[in-house]
Amino acid sequence: MMVFPRRSTAGHGLVSLFRLVASLLVIGALAACSPKRYLVSRLADEWSSQSMAEEDDLILAREASAFYLKFSESLLKQTPGHAALGESVASGFTQYAYAFVSFDAERTEGRDAGAALRMRQRAARLYLRAHGHAMAVLEHRHPGFLQALADPQARPALTADEVGLAYWAAASWGAYISLSKDKPEVVADLPLAVRLARLAWSLEPGFAQGSLASLVATLEAARPGGNLAEAARLFDEAEKAGDGRNAGLYVARAEALHNADRDGTERLLREALRVSSQHASLANQLVHERAAWLLKTLNERF
Repeated sequence: MMVFPRRSTAGHGLVSLFRLVASLLVIGALAACSPKRYLVSRLADEWSSQSMAEEDDLILAREASAFYLKFSESLLKQTPGHAALGESVASGFTQYAYAFVSFDAERTEGRDAGAALRMRQRAARLYLRAHGHAMAVLEHRHPGFLQALADPQARPALTADEVGLAYWAAASWGAYISLSKDKPEVVADLPLAVRLARLAWSLEPGFAQGSLASLVATLEAARPGGNLAEAARLFDEAEKAGDGRNAGLYVARAEALHNADRDGTERLLREALRVSSQHASLANQLVHERAAWLLKTLNERF
């Protein structure tokens, strides 16, 4: 289960963003000496502060995602070292893949296995795309980052403002691996995803209302020989950081640790429904849908 933090925004949605784009075009027309790089950088700064998380209509968010993601991706290509924009792009593709493709595949499986397979394959490609963008930014900012990550004797460079970027790089990596269990060369990278998540967690343990701690816990439970007691401790830490407002933490814990515990799973899923109902956000809406579906199909798994 992926846990999606709610990103804070400085603007007032798409209207303010379109106004900014228009103003930058005017500036460019009036001041021919202003370099294109400056204008693109300004736009990248503002665009990365926008987020579909502020949208309270789930259907509208889904319909708007394609434009948001494609424009963000195009802008990132022109500002390859922009940490905030890289985080926005990686988070956008990861959340879209999880909420609108992978989840659809699970709900479709029972009536059309072929369609579900195609959806999972598409989700895997989107996760890989998200991961590629995040890692490219980290590599641009810290040449040799991936090489250092793969070296047990090295400590990859990571700064406080890159924690979110590393979170989404690790989250998308883990999700891609989970859908690629028939590819040993992909599964072999799981220790690197775990190390990246822990590296970010060491800098900011409470990141995004416990979402990062929850990711570390989920990866710990998923890795071969994983320490389930340590995963449970990390989930406790995540819930404390979430302060009862992050519904995704409870679904993540249910799916990671309670596959053989029907009562425990049901308790956590009902808690996710309660929290998501009391604390409205797009992320909690998505979690509410998943928790409700998992409860409805509980008897099929136990």
